[in-house]
Amino acid sequence: MSAQDFLVELGTEELPPKALKSLAEAFLAGIEKGLKDAGLAYATACYYAAPRRLAVQVSQLAVQQPDREVNLDGPPVQAAFDKDGNPTQAALGFARKCGVDLAEIDRSGAKLRFSQRIAGQPAVALLPDIVEASLNALPIPKRMRWADRKEEFVRPTRWLVMLLGDSVVECEILAQKAGRTSRGHRFHANHDVRISRPDSYVEDLRSAYVLADFAERRAQIESRVAELAKAENGTAIVPPALLDEVTALVEWPVPLVCSFEERFLAVPQEALISTMQDNQKYFCLLDTHGKLLPRFITVANIESKDPAQIVSGNEKVVRPRLTDAEFFFKQDKKQKLESFNQRLANVVFQAQLGTVLDKAERVSALAGFVAERIGGNADNARRAGILSKCDLATEMVGEFPEMQGIAGYYYAKHDGEADDVALALNEQYMPRGAGAELPQTLTGAAVAVADKLDTLVGIFGIGMLPTGSKDPYALRRAALGVLRILIEKQLDLDLVEAVEFAVAQYADKVKAAGLAEQVLEFVFDRLRARYEDEGIDVSTYLSVRAVQPRSALDFDQRVQAVQAFRALPEAGSLAAANKRVSNLLSKQEGQLPAAVEARYFDHSSEFSLNAAIQHALQDVQPLAAARCYREALERLAKLREPVDAFFDQVLVNAEDASVRANRYALLAQLRGLFLGVADISLLG
Repeated sequence: MSAQDFLVELGTEELPPKALKSLAEAFLAGIEKGLKDAGLAYATACYYAAPRRLAVQVSQLAVQQPDREVNLDGPPVQAAFDKDGNPTQAALGFARKCGVDLAEIDRSGAKLRFSQRIAGQPAVALLPDIVEASLNALPIPKRMRWADRKEEFVRPTRWLVMLLGDSVVECEILAQKAGRTSRGHRFHANHDVRISRPDSYVEDLRSAYVLADFAERRAQIESRVAELAKAENGTAIVPPALLDEVTALVEWPVPLVCSFEERFLAVPQEALISTMQDNQKYFCLLDTHGKLLPRFITVANIESKDPAQIVSGNEKVVRPRLTDAEFFFKQDKKQKLESFNQRLANVVFQAQLGTVLDKAERVSALAGFVAERIGGNADNARRAGILSKCDLATEMVGEFPEMQGIAGYYYAKHDGEADDVALALNEQYMPRGAGAELPQTLTGAAVAVADKLDTLVGIFGIGMLPTGSKDPYALRRAALGVLRILIEKQLDLDLVEAVEFAVAQYADKVKAAGLAEQVLEFVFDRLRARYEDEGIDVSTYLSVRAVQPRSALDFDQRVQAVQAFRALPEAGSLAAANKRVSNLLSKQEGQLPAAVEARYFDHSSEFSLNAAIQHALQDVQPLAAARCYREALERLAKLREPVDAFFDQVLVNAEDASVRANRYALLAQLRGLFLGVADISLLG
């Protein structure tokens, strides 16, 4: 079957830059789905995207849909005809469904069957519907109309190119009649561009100052920005999202270096970077020490004969924004950071839980409690806690919300606060996302844990639990943040004590009964997904969860030990034995003897197991107390032979009640040894 290249390009007014790449990817995915559903084979397909166009190119597309066989099964023959051979409603209905007379239905098998060979259609007849369906399915939150048209799209459409081989695919989509005429750059080549054939598309547009390939433009911008930054003895900050957005804003990228007055460097560089990136789409430059240079790179959409005019224009535009940041910074520094708490006394944190100042006071007390237990400075943690929300009331954070915590750090340093106190004001929000940076100071870790636990306890305490995908207070992220800080920074905090302390601080503002248990269950539940992501079997997690460790670090140490134990050859047998022991003990009625007495032994395997358990007790208890759980389980693995021999040779449920009770007590000692680490009876 012959094949030809296919091209579709929809020309529009400037498309939303943040959505351009996703729109192009969805356009390609929709067309590929349509081709596959139609049975049209092709070699490869790719998308092109620029500010005023979305395009898809398909190479070696089959020009003819293959013939296909359609087989439909109907009702059983017995149900299709009565005893006199007359058709029933089931048979007549099946014939109507197939669109044929009943005589054309095959009745030779157990069921009625209709077979039809459908001739394939030419691709040129199918492509318009495939393209239109893909465009209609694009992820566009809000479509718009233009002029007096009823058609809707993300932006007004201006032209449509559709070529199969050398020929135009005749159709009309979104108010545009298909042709082979595209448009060049709005300023460099503001005229029609004839597309000769699909495989010449990129070069035809390149000659008209349009780089249609999104990836090529992106790479060109990234490379040129890096070159210019190096020439300025700096390194460019190039966030991937910003690079994508800038790529979506230009058809013919021309990066240029601009500058701003050095006096602005007295302002926190995070604020300057934020306004230049978010508002102006500039790439900022850092020196070798990570400090902001008074330079930035803008990407023009034109190859100007006088680039100095573009540079000057961008420098004029950015100056007022930097001046604003400078003004807010100077205004805020006119008063002590702590004084901003007065404003927070009138700002509601949550209607039932009080003000933001109330929260800061709770965080302060809880941070001191946590710091004492993780080896930190409790006084500094309390100080950082009371200052933790102050910058929310500053002019800087009011203008640049992303500066919360960062502004507090600078103001605290200006006020002469201790270094770890100042750093904690920013570190309290860490980690800011999955895999993000953790607090570096113990004071910051204490405040971060306290802030998150306070939110968890408060929101749970008023019954606003996260449900499904709804989690308005980001409680899942808070719980994961607490766990990451404690586990990855190796901080041994008794979470039960910490949560109970947090509950007590709320007094009668929350329903305290069962609240601590509810919060702790929610927090430890988050570990399950964490371990699954790390490839740790869920039964390992459940075996540790069963013994209810009070510390997240202790929990993790046990999990790692059990996961290692699973790899030992003795693990399977000992897990099965523990399960058997657990089942036996669950059925035991009455009090077990306090000690195992050898006088009730009547088999050598009982003596052997008892001796092995006593030796293990001496070895394992110190190991478990020191949290050397892996070594403890490796030692317990040596119990496999005496345990197996015991179950092979001894009847646990002996007729003599004293003998039976003594054997149960022996097994309880065995189980207790393992429960010092985890309930391995749950290992799958």
